[in-house]
Amino acid sequence: MIKEMISLLSLVFFCFTLNAQSQPTKDWSFNDEISLWKKHETLKNAGIGIFVQDATTGEVLAKTEPQLSLAPASTMKLVTTATALEILGSDFRFETQLAYSGEIKNDTLYGNLVIIGGGDPALGSEYFKEHYLENHFLDQWTKELQALQIKHITGDIITDATIFEEQTIPNTWIWEDLGNYYGAGACGLSVYDNMYRIHMASPAEAGQPTRVLTTKPFIPELELDNQVKSSKIKRDLAYVYGAPMSNQRTIRGTIPLGQANFVIKASVPNPPFLLGWELLDRITSAQITVDGFIKSQGYNDTLPKLTLVSRTLSPTLLEIAKVTNYESVNLFAEHLLKYLAFLMNGEGSTKKGTQAITDFWEKHGIDTHGFFMADGSGLSHFNALTAEQMVGILHYMKNQSIEGSNWFSSIPCVPNGTLYYFNPVNFPNNSLRAKSGSMTRVRCYAGELTTQNGQPLLFAVFLNNFDSSHREAIRLIEDLLLRFSKSK
Repeated sequence: MIKEMISLLSLVFFCFTLNAQSQPTKDWSFNDEISLWKKHETLKNAGIGIFVQDATTGEVLAKTEPQLSLAPASTMKLVTTATALEILGSDFRFETQLAYSGEIKNDTLYGNLVIIGGGDPALGSEYFKEHYLENHFLDQWTKELQALQIKHITGDIITDATIFEEQTIPNTWIWEDLGNYYGAGACGLSVYDNMYRIHMASPAEAGQPTRVLTTKPFIPELELDNQVKSSKIKRDLAYVYGAPMSNQRTIRGTIPLGQANFVIKASVPNPPFLLGWELLDRITSAQITVDGFIKSQGYNDTLPKLTLVSRTLSPTLLEIAKVTNYESVNLFAEHLLKYLAFLMNGEGSTKKGTQAITDFWEKHGIDTHGFFMADGSGLSHFNALTAEQMVGILHYMKNQSIEGSNWFSSIPCVPNGTLYYFNPVNFPNNSLRAKSGSMTRVRCYAGELTTQNGQPLLFAVFLNNFDSSHREAIRLIEDLLLRFSKSK
């Protein structure tokens, strides 16, 4: 408690100092501001990386020395989405196919139904309800089968997710993340954001067992070990634990007491199997029977020839990139990384994807010494790069990329997306456009800031291992950016 009071008083004093200097003096510089900022009590042991550059002239206005390789958290999504737009273009769309093997005689398909994944990160996504769900893609597939007058299928429903590697998550993600919705891995056949909801009820007393009511969507063969207790704390502190492709899940932690229908979100264990199950349910409801089972396998040239039934296209890549950066969707970023790996190396893996992106930026003039990429989303604690490298990518996209204006439009302005903590009064008229990133003891921002005299600045501010709450860290960074915006 005493430590928290000291930290709060220190923050108040620091902010008072900034307010007392609200108009920079004639000799004031960005580096002066950074020097003052770094003296804050909660930052004295922190890893700090700052780089500020004039977006037009390229003049470096401020930088911390040395430029440290620091964990960028979700600002890594800027690197991934920029690379994807550069290579694929804004109008690119992913494609998922429904096909069959064998032949149709009378009303019977003597063969298999095959769902061929094309790496679409958004198939059935809640972020694109109008695109996929209002006229549900599974209903469209069912109608296509009915148009072929199929009433019976002798074979299996086969899901082919082999465009990506079998391992859905990066090696360096932590156990605590894997079973939760934000730890959903990228699969060649992902569906519904690879996320399901667990509906729970809690008693009126704290510290008592809770009950699982249902899951939506229904996850076949799921086994839930519920160890969650009721609590007086009025927020979700429940975590789901379990490995990808395993149907065993354990839920630990607490949810608020006295809840009749409390919802927590978790990652789908086996997305291809869920999609096959959902298709089976739809066509069975339409009086189409299936003799076989749901199976996962690759469909290559050695297997019977396939006949296309239906093609489902994703939203444009620009639309997907905007959701990725506005909502900080880890799944989408990991899909983009693996698809780039598949496109450039023929292997849709995390390892090939991180190498492909690193190579891309090295070829485009970024010094990649100290640039360590472990995933596409920033969820891995093994990611590291310098603020200067991040601004170098921003500068390239601003001044050299034909996709630059599109990409910058995918980055939120205050108070949208993940910038809702910032005061919009401080940054009016879309003057601050940035991606945030946060993990335990990590808070980062990178983007474009237009000063009050109209000067466009590109910046990155990385904080690692600070000794304060995230709210304090956000306030410190906001005050620093506000000072930058008042520069002359």
